[in-house]
Amino acid sequence: MKKNIGIFLALTFFLTWVLVFGLILTQTPYGSSLCVLIFSLCMLLPALCSLLTRLITREGFSNLYLKPKLKGCWHYYLIGLLGPSLLIVAGAAVYFLLFPQQFDPKLTVFSQMLAAQGVENVSAGLLIAIQLLIGALFGGIINLPFALGEELGWRGYLLPKLCQSMSPNRAILVSGVIWGLWHAPMVAMGHNYGVGYPTAPWGGILAMVGFCIITGAFLSYLTIRTQNVFPAAFGHGALNAFAAAPVYFVASGVYNPFVGPLPTGIIGGIGFIGAAVFCMIQLRKKDSAPKNRSTDSF
Repeated sequence: MKKNIGIFLALTFFLTWVLVFGLILTQTPYGSSLCVLIFSLCMLLPALCSLLTRLITREGFSNLYLKPKLKGCWHYYLIGLLGPSLLIVAGAAVYFLLFPQQFDPKLTVFSQMLAAQGVENVSAGLLIAIQLLIGALFGGIINLPFALGEELGWRGYLLPKLCQSMSPNRAILVSGVIWGLWHAPMVAMGHNYGVGYPTAPWGGILAMVGFCIITGAFLSYLTIRTQNVFPAAFGHGALNAFAAAPVYFVASGVYNPFVGPLPTGIIGGIGFIGAAVFCMIQLRKKDSAPKNRSTDSF
């Protein structure tokens, strides 16, 4: 089992880091078209490497966690689709309550962006409302292909393997650390936390590990409850689609990604932190229950 995990991680980290370090060595700007393309391709690599590992180890493809299981657990799919947006809103609300001077209901920065682009006689509030509604309802579906690329690897392969030798909560912690470290070169380029802050890039990498543990707990809970990766993929896609939404309401557009209102911050992410605690408590209760009463464990 350790061999299988080792091969999967070696393949995934090697291929991903080669691509991203290639961007760093060629001084490709973060956010450029090439960077976006490479980062998107990297999201597909965990799934590809899980398939390669199954071939190399000859373990087969008996359970890819792709077969939908809606009976009795359809609500987990709905939680995956809508939960991240609600958790992001909750975190942003707490942030703006603590820092009311940062809240700009007039959307000044966004309105200025529209004016600079020559867009006139259009309500900034209406445009934002439409974008947020689409992101909240359909973000998980729109982003499903790339989110599934990660989830087939992290939650569909690594997590079940870890759960065979340790408790679900410990597996969540270990897989969260691995998932966070996988992002290390991307974070060094500016992903989520920017560049130039006092502890760069190590502070951002450490924060990313924490973020991946927290969000990973939520996504892992959905996977364990359904034995299927689609709820987690929906959740991952929804998170990616809606994560930047609170920025529209920040006065002057200046914020600290380590604090909030984005979910990457300690305050902006309080919704996910609460969800992670709840999920891990529930899994601990389930793990301590008599095994013959459980039908949805790995």
